[in-house]
Order: sequence, then structure tokens, then C-alpha cells
Amino acid sequence: MPPRPDQDEGRSGEPVTTPAPDDVTTLRPKVDDQVAAENAQWVHDLTSVGLAYDAAVTKLYRLLVKVGYIEAGRKGARLQLTGPELDDIAHQAAADATLTICRKVRTFRGDCRFTTWAYRFVAFDVSSKVNRHFWQRVNLSIEDHEWALLATDLADAPETRAESRDLIEAVKRVFRDDLTDRQQRAFEAIAVRGVPIRQVAEDLGSNPNAIYKTMFDARQKLRQGLTTAGYLGNNCA
Repeated sequence: MPPRPDQDEGRSGEPVTTPAPDDVTTLRPKVDDQVAAENAQWVHDLTSVGLAYDAAVTKLYRLLVKVGYIEAGRKGARLQLTGPELDDIAHQAAADATLTICRKVRTFRGDCRFTTWAYRFVAFDVSSKVNRHFWQRVNLSIEDHEWALLATDLADAPETRAESRDLIEAVKRVFRDDLTDRQQRAFEAIAVRGVPIRQVAEDLGSNPNAIYKTMFDARQKLRQGLTTAGYLGNNCA
């Protein structure tokens, strides 16, 4: 179970007053009375101290782990995530999401079920962690529909043209022949997998500015290669 975030003291060092249940129900509910009451209880317990807080965090974490497994299994199907890898993603995502929710619980507006709002955080964390697994597996290939998306972006081509085999093969050839290994890894991670630049920089032992330059050079090479192959005008290189 993740630790409690530091919420107990204000800037002056004085304890922050824990809202009473009646204060929490001032949320603008757009749900029925029963759901609104459940939402209020969640917010009250997660902004409380002692046993109520501990019980709420434990309950929330267990719920998020279940969702984490479902999301990891669905989003990581292509990686065939099983065993320790699946466990690691589900539990890490649940722990990170629990900390984020405890930190942001006072921003919950009450316009949906609290658990629905909470599930969004773990789904986001799972996506981030699965994307990281995608690009760190060096033997994982880019699929055809992803090459087509790259072709559409690089050649500014209509979707029907970008899906043609010759253009997709041209993008593959330039990517593999003209880009360095580092450029390939960075470009695939960021442009295809959606991995944040800061994370790529950390994993490659670099910094964000250097990765920006790597991405710029990679895109230039790709566009120049497509220009040479006749898919772009000279003014687009």
C-alpha cells in the first residue's frame, strides 16, 4: 500500500482542518443521492487521518489493482504481458494512481462516481507503463498500420495514399537504412509509442534538449529520404 501524501500541514506548519462530511457534500452533485453520498464518504475518508484514511486508501488501492490488471491485459495484449511483468505494471500503476488521487481528491467535482473518476488515473498510468515496455523491447517490430500513420504524417498524404504498399515500404526503408540506431529508438518511442520525451531522455541517458535534436534530425532524414524516393516535393525536405 502506498504511503500517505504529505497533506497534514499547511504552509504555516499548522494542521489543516479535516472537512466534516457535511462540508464534502457541498460538491456539486450531478448524480443520484446514493452515489453522491458514497462520493462524499470517499472524499471525507481520503482527506481524514487515522483509521478512516488507512481503510479508504487500502480499499481504493485494491480496487485500482483490479482495474490495473484489466487495463494492462487489454493494452499489453500485443506484448503478451504475463506473470511478473503483468503484476509489476498493475501494482505500480495502482500505487502511482492511489498517490495521485490522494493528492488531488479535493479537486473531485462529484459529477460522476468517485470510482469512475479514480479509474481514469490508473488507466493513464497503465498506458504510460505499457508504452514504455513497448519501446524497450528491441525485438518488437512496428506494425503495418503504424507505418501507415507515419507515412501519413511524414508525407502529408491523404489516408488512402499513405496506406499504399509502396509508400509504406519507402518509409520502412528510409527508417531502417538512413536513421542511426539511437534515432530509430527515439523516433519509435516518441512518434509511434507516445512515450514522453523526458522518459526517453532518462532511459537513453540523455536530456530532453538532446532528444529534441535527435527527433528533429530523424524527421529531416525521413523526409529527405521520401523526397529522394519521389513522395515529397523538394520544398518539403
